Amino acid sequence: MIPGSYYLFIYLFIVTIATFSVYNRYRMSSSGVLVKDSSSNTLILALLCTVFIGLRPNDPVFVDTVGYVAGYYYHLHEPFVLSADVENLLFENIYRFFASYDLGWHTLFLFMASIYFIGTYLACKKFFPNNTLIAFVVFLGAFSTFSYSVNGVKAGVAAALFLCALAYRSDKPVLASILVVASWGFHHSMTPCVLSFFIVWFYSKPKWYFLFWVVCLALSAAHVTFFQTLFMSYSDTKGASYLDAENMAGWEGKTGFRLDFVVYSAMPVLVGYWAIFKKKIDNLKYNRVLCTYLLMNGIWLLCMYAGFTNRIAYLSWFMYPIVLVYPLLDEECVWGSSRFKTVALFAGLHLGFTLFMNIIYL
Repeated sequence: MIPGSYYLFIYLFIVTIATFSVYNRYRMSSSGVLVKDSSSNTLILALLCTVFIGLRPNDPVFVDTVGYVAGYYYHLHEPFVLSADVENLLFENIYRFFASYDLGWHTLFLFMASIYFIGTYLACKKFFPNNTLIAFVVFLGAFSTFSYSVNGVKAGVAAALFLCALAYRSDKPVLASILVVASWGFHHSMTPCVLSFFIVWFYSKPKWYFLFWVVCLALSAAHVTFFQTLFMSYSDTKGASYLDAENMAGWEGKTGFRLDFVVYSAMPVLVGYWAIFKKKIDNLKYNRVLCTYLLMNGIWLLCMYAGFTNRIAYLSWFMYPIVLVYPLLDEECVWGSSRFKTVALFAGLHLGFTLFMNIIYL
């Protein structure tokens, strides 16, 4: 079995190879010539990631994985009874079901990894049927993708289901509604995402969401923590602990105003501004995805001084890859003849940021 300490390196190596293989095709594309990917290659990559991550060892380097395994053995062979008296309705019941019938914790992790990677693959395929591969490798190269496949597993699975809900919102609203509720069932932190999903469904004028994001940024820069305290008062115990600026148990990262996180978060915002106000792109699907990101990232800005600011940021960051490349890959978005060269540049820089951040935090 591969030691846990090698996993991040191997994962980043695979993602780097995959990114630059599609990067060259898109970078060398002739102006106006449609570049298409093979979705079967994307599925193979998703399955590879599923097996690789799902069969990881029980190693402390994966943090929460150790806790999940310990909990598995705690519930081992207990009679399974479907219960509503649990923190996360779907996850806890599935978790106890696997332990009850001793299906194996590796099987449990494979199941979760399949939702995470194959679910995101399905979302990318729905969003970009002709360019699924490059969208998926941008997802794999995101700063938080690996972490939430081995550490914040519940949140990662919930995020994948939410992405599928975003992808199917216009064509299959009933399915999308089921998926978004299921995402909440896997992790209670999705509550604001679920609310934003329905808010944006009924009102998706980007101008006002851009304004909201800028105001939130200004309030965060001014160290206004009123809203963070307000959100704490309406959260459950665990949610309030994440929002508590004094709660640093288990968090070794930086605190305060995170300029690096702001710069990272702002990239899809700048692309969105250019697409809508400069390129004059008016696409309902893109508007909804972008507005959802702006709303959720704005909420994170208001809570930046929380002890676990990264976990709150993830409620928007999991949408990051899709929002970043959407106006370049969606065929209804008239970006121009340089769209494929631009998306290649985005993919390369995006991966470069992730590699840089992993190097400085090693």
